[in-house]
Amino acid sequence: MPIARAAKRATARLGAVVLAGALLAACGSSDSSDSSDSAGGKVTLNVDLFGSFGFKEAGLYEEYQKLNPNITIKQSDTQDEADYWKSLQTRLAGGGGLADVQGVEVGRIASVTQQQSDKFQDLKEFGADKLKDEFAEAKWSAATTEDGKILGLGTDVGPEAMCYRTDLFKEAGLPTDREELAKKWATWDGYLELGKEYKKNAPAKSAWLDSVGSLYGIMIGQEEERYYDASGELIYDKNPAVKEAWDTSVEAAEAGLSAKLDQWSPQWNQAFAAGSFATIPCPAWMLGYIKGQAGDGGQGKWDIAKLPGGAGNWGGSYLSIPRAAKHKEEAYKLIEWLTAPEQQAKVFQKQGNFPSSTGAIEKIADAKDAYFSGAPIGQIFGDAAKEAPVQVLGVHDQNVMQQITNALSEVERKGTSSEKAWGTAKKGVDNVIG
Repeated sequence: MPIARAAKRATARLGAVVLAGALLAACGSSDSSDSSDSAGGKVTLNVDLFGSFGFKEAGLYEEYQKLNPNITIKQSDTQDEADYWKSLQTRLAGGGGLADVQGVEVGRIASVTQQQSDKFQDLKEFGADKLKDEFAEAKWSAATTEDGKILGLGTDVGPEAMCYRTDLFKEAGLPTDREELAKKWATWDGYLELGKEYKKNAPAKSAWLDSVGSLYGIMIGQEEERYYDASGELIYDKNPAVKEAWDTSVEAAEAGLSAKLDQWSPQWNQAFAAGSFATIPCPAWMLGYIKGQAGDGGQGKWDIAKLPGGAGNWGGSYLSIPRAAKHKEEAYKLIEWLTAPEQQAKVFQKQGNFPSSTGAIEKIADAKDAYFSGAPIGQIFGDAAKEAPVQVLGVHDQNVMQQITNALSEVERKGTSSEKAWGTAKKGVDNVIG
C-alpha cells in the first residue's frame, strides 16, 4: 500500500484506523530473545502494518493459525503511512515497542537498506536467500544491502490503472466502456479534457478526481528516475518528469477538477460512498481500499480502465523483522508463508493487491473482479506490471513526495500560485533532508 502503503502503500494501502496508543500497546516488547509467551509453548506474533495489506481480509491469519496451533497473530494498523513511519522511527531509535513483523513501504526501503540495516534482521540467516528466484528481480534487489543482507520479503507491487464511477459518467453524458475511455484518455492531456467535459454536466457535489495529489503520485510512478538518479544524486528539482507531473496537477487544480480531499482523511474515506468524485488513479492495492470504503452499495458502480500516459508503479511493500523482535524465528516462518505465491494470489483475488511473486502472477492472469463491473484485473494490472519501469529508489523518496504533494494541496485548496507552492515544496524538502 502502500502508500500508503498508500499510501503507502498505502501506502497506503489503507485499512482500519488505530489510535497511536492502541498501536503501541499492540506491538511486541523489545526483548530480543525467542522465548515463548507461556510455558505451554504458545507464541503471540505481533504484526504492525499501515493500511490494508489484505492478510486478515483474505483469511490468511486464520489459516496460518490453524496450520500452527501454537501461534496467535495480532495485527495493528495505522491508516496513514507517514504517521506509521514516524512512529516506527521513534521505536527503532529507542529499541522498545517494536512488533515481531513490521511493514515497510517501497518508498522507505532504501532508507532501511542504506541507513538502518543494523536495526533489522538479516533474513538470510533463516534461509531467505533460497527464495530469490520466486520474486521479481527489482522487488528482491531493493531490499538487499550492498553487502548482501536481505532485510525484507516483498508483498505486493503497485501497477497502476484508472478507477471510475460508471453511474456518475452516465449522468454526465460520458461513455462508460473501459476500452473507449482508454482511447479518449490515452494521454494526460486527454484525461484533463475529458474531466472538463465532465465538469459541465457533473452530478451535484461531484468532481472529476479526488485530489491533485493522487494525480501527481500516479504520474510520477510512470517514471524510472524521479527524485534521485542512479548514482544517488537528488535530482527532483531539475527532473523534467517531476515538472511535467507538477504542471499537470496544477492545471487540474486551477481548472476546478478536484474534490480537494486530503488522501486518507475521514472526508476522503466518506467520499467513496458519497460519489464525491468520478475517477481516481488506482494502483492495484487501491481496489481493496475502495471496496472497504464504498461498501456493498458501490458494487457494479465502479470499473477500471488502462491508465493515461503509459504504465507505471505506485507503492508496494515489504515485511521485515526488527533486530529487537521477540520471536524472530517464528516471525520469519510467518512472513515466508505470507509472501509465498499461493498466499499472494489469495490476497490479490480478495483485495486486488498485485503480487511481487512471479509464481503468483501466473496464477492470477485471468482474474476478474465482479465489484468493478467484471473488469479483467489480472490482465489490466498484469500488463501494467510488465510494462512499468524499474524505478530508482532513494533514501528520502517518500519524504520528497510528501513535501511536493503537501505543496500541491496549497494550490488546490488555497489557490496558492504554482511558483510560490513549488518554493514551499523545496523548502520542505531541504528541512526534511537536512
